[in-house]
Amino acid sequence: MDALSERNPRVVSFVKLHRAQARRKSGLFLAEGANSVESALDTGRVQELFFSSKAAEREHELVAGAAARGVRTTLVSDRAAEMLGETVTPPGLVAVCRQVDVPLTDILDASPRVLAVPVEISDPGNAGTLIRVADAVGADGVVLAGDSVDPHNGKTVRACAGSLFHVPIARARDIDAALTALEDAGIALLATTARGEVDLDDADEILGGPVAWLFGNEAHGLDRAVVARATHRIRIPIHGRAESLNLAAAAAICLYGNSRIRYAK
Repeated sequence: MDALSERNPRVVSFVKLHRAQARRKSGLFLAEGANSVESALDTGRVQELFFSSKAAEREHELVAGAAARGVRTTLVSDRAAEMLGETVTPPGLVAVCRQVDVPLTDILDASPRVLAVPVEISDPGNAGTLIRVADAVGADGVVLAGDSVDPHNGKTVRACAGSLFHVPIARARDIDAALTALEDAGIALLATTARGEVDLDDADEILGGPVAWLFGNEAHGLDRAVVARATHRIRIPIHGRAESLNLAAAAAICLYGNSRIRYAK
């Protein structure tokens, strides 16, 4: 089997998926590395799998398994693998995948108990970490509200470590409409803020029902109007001298605290 070079038209076409515009136009994105590729294969979202000769040796079972599922598997040169990947040391394993986001109504129709709703989250690494946390604690979905980062961004996909394919994800550009849809579904809106009137430690009763956690932008937090609209404002008690927590850390604490109540025996 001859390896495709970086000049091959298919390789050139898919390298363009590093750009948001190309992803929007095609409905496709790239997932790099064994964790992401394996999760993508398990959910049937892989259109084509590119691999280098080194990756074929290292991940033989994964490549063979993809071929057995009917996925087109293509050997590429090391240079082509580098261009398809984005990491400093590319793993040489890149899947072309169909995008994962679903309409918000799909998530709400499943009667969710716990949702993570980052509002205007801008850092792709934080977005990926939040999605991974939501997956780990058994949340029922992630709603990226407002002008938020594309969940199919390469850095986000890598930070998810496969969780992008495990948790339903919706994008809702209109924040007010998204919050209204959540309220209409009987879901309490919980705004995370340092000035909340309820400590997370005292929120067990609230967390017993369906809730959507609203997490603010990394630089500016939640907009005042969003905080005011929330059903409850939750404060994470800080016992040391740190003034605040970053978005990913706050999300991990709140969502884990919620899962403790939800899955209590």
